[in-house]
Amino acid sequence: MSRAAGTPALAPPTSAPPTSESAIAATVVRARLDRGTWSARADAHAERADALTAEHRARQARREKHPVHDFLFTYYGYKPGQLRRWHPGAGVVLEDASERAEWRWYSPAPAAVPGSAVMPDAAAFAAEKPELARLVHAMLARTAARAGQFGCFGLHEWAMVYRTPEHRHEVPLRLGQAGTDAVVEQGELRCTHIDAYRFFTPEAVPRNRLAPTRKTQPLLEQPGCLHAGMDVYKWAMKLGPLVEGEILLDAFELARDIRILDMEAAPYDLSDWGVEPVRIETAEGKAEYVRRQREFAERGNTLRARILEAWLG
Repeated sequence: MSRAAGTPALAPPTSAPPTSESAIAATVVRARLDRGTWSARADAHAERADALTAEHRARQARREKHPVHDFLFTYYGYKPGQLRRWHPGAGVVLEDASERAEWRWYSPAPAAVPGSAVMPDAAAFAAEKPELARLVHAMLARTAARAGQFGCFGLHEWAMVYRTPEHRHEVPLRLGQAGTDAVVEQGELRCTHIDAYRFFTPEAVPRNRLAPTRKTQPLLEQPGCLHAGMDVYKWAMKLGPLVEGEILLDAFELARDIRILDMEAAPYDLSDWGVEPVRIETAEGKAEYVRRQREFAERGNTLRARILEAWLG
């Protein structure tokens, strides 16, 4: 099997909303929250975030690492403290919130709102980060508009260890090197995600159906991809205060759940870490993987729509 000459030039799906500069930059007042209301939401958010990160923070204190659950913090690089900071979403006025007046991408509320009021400002974000605004909009809207692809069976992780003694995780392969290589050779690599594909071994690269690049990422991303689902958390975090905190934590939970399946279906023997494998080398394992993959695709698209609504209205 050989790599195609290049990634096909796919046109954006017709159902994808157009990337509008004016829409991305617009900020309107959508709601007003008094001090008591938004403070209570911020406190509840911090409590939920602390619960979600408690085990990771405890491992950090003990200087321990976990090959599955630390990924969201080490790969994306966002700290637990960033996750626990609540924001209301673009255009939501926070009354009596003078302490947030200097926060990034917050602006004074319109003069008609009395007192020390501020709101997250989509226009300020777009003015400071125009390329990022366009990218995030494209990645969310275009991905959600595409049909999901469900025939990869998680082989991207297998391609990362194909025919090489050097592995990303210091755990054994449950089928050994020869057995792992055989699964790759008997299947078909269909990875559409650049941030998985770029870790393929040199021997695995030409076996992939496509050759994803950073430039073609907005054209290839599709909701069935586990890594695209985890990236919903990344896009929400990049938008900062333009996305309400409850959505951010829902995106983190989705990424956490996807990461578990990603490693359950991986070639590693993670039994010492309490991880039971999804044996994608079998028909039963493939069926379980696709069933859960479809559920994640639905959850991911729901969150993409919620993020766009919180940001753009």
